[in-house]
Amino acid sequence: MRVLVTGGAGFIGSHLSERLLGLGHEVVCLDNFNGFYDPAVKRANVAQALLSPRYTLLEGDILDATLLDRVFATPFDAVAHLAAYAGVRPSIEQPGLYQRVNVEGTLNLLERCRAACVPRLVFASSSSVYGGRTYVPFRETDDVSRPISPYAATKLGGEALCHAYHHLFGTGVHCLRFFTVYGPRQRPEMAIHLFASAMCAGRPVRMFGDGSSSRDYTYIDDIVDGVVASIERCAGFEILNLGGRSATSLAELVALIGRALGVTPRVERMPDQPGDVPLTFADVDKAARVLGYRPKVGIEEGIGLFCDWLKVRPR
Repeated sequence: MRVLVTGGAGFIGSHLSERLLGLGHEVVCLDNFNGFYDPAVKRANVAQALLSPRYTLLEGDILDATLLDRVFATPFDAVAHLAAYAGVRPSIEQPGLYQRVNVEGTLNLLERCRAACVPRLVFASSSSVYGGRTYVPFRETDDVSRPISPYAATKLGGEALCHAYHHLFGTGVHCLRFFTVYGPRQRPEMAIHLFASAMCAGRPVRMFGDGSSSRDYTYIDDIVDGVVASIERCAGFEILNLGGRSATSLAELVALIGRALGVTPRVERMPDQPGDVPLTFADVDKAARVLGYRPKVGIEEGIGLFCDWLKVRPR
């Protein structure tokens, strides 16, 4: 297959690209290397993939219509659309930017897929669409009409556009709701990376809230398993949870990272942040049926693998 991976130089996109190359596919990576975090980190992410003759790196923006017309001039068998502005808190500060990139950018991709007759598109959605609910597990059939952050609202908007294009034009679409992905190359502003970096530097960990909030943390290899299966099996329209099938409290997470690094964490307590949800916990039964998805890496093992990478990564 020839696969376009948008946001392909990011955390998830770079891992996905390497997996697809390992399976013998041709990968075109589209990324704009924006300054959300250090672009040099993303360039390091793609260094290995660039060694493959089946990998093409294109630098550009999904809001650039002329560029997209050129990109889609050569046919694709599938598009994995991961490009987006991520994060709940920054979306509150810059809602217009999130709307443009996450909603208008997704519409641009869908239009090109329609015009170029791309048969399948996999869209990276988010567990944030479930809002502030407190009952678990989260199922794809749950009401998601009340997002509590602009980021979550943009991901719901993307899902709605995907359904409209499937309904009107028959494009096969899977919307994958990722649950807090972590592992090597995780974005530097995400909690696990922030906490571990603080501990390594001897700084206190800034813990928002009382430590009781919990997340369904999902290791990167498990997420990539699900995305690859989705690319291979994408047909019709499906919304699918990809999670780790367990929940870990913030306090437990800090303790796990401390043990993996061999340090005693110092915690600085901070007030709860607007837009943060109290918990996430994925029901992955549907993904198991449709994709054969079965997460394999538990949180303790995954934190150990992340900390091993953090100790040896290039500075």
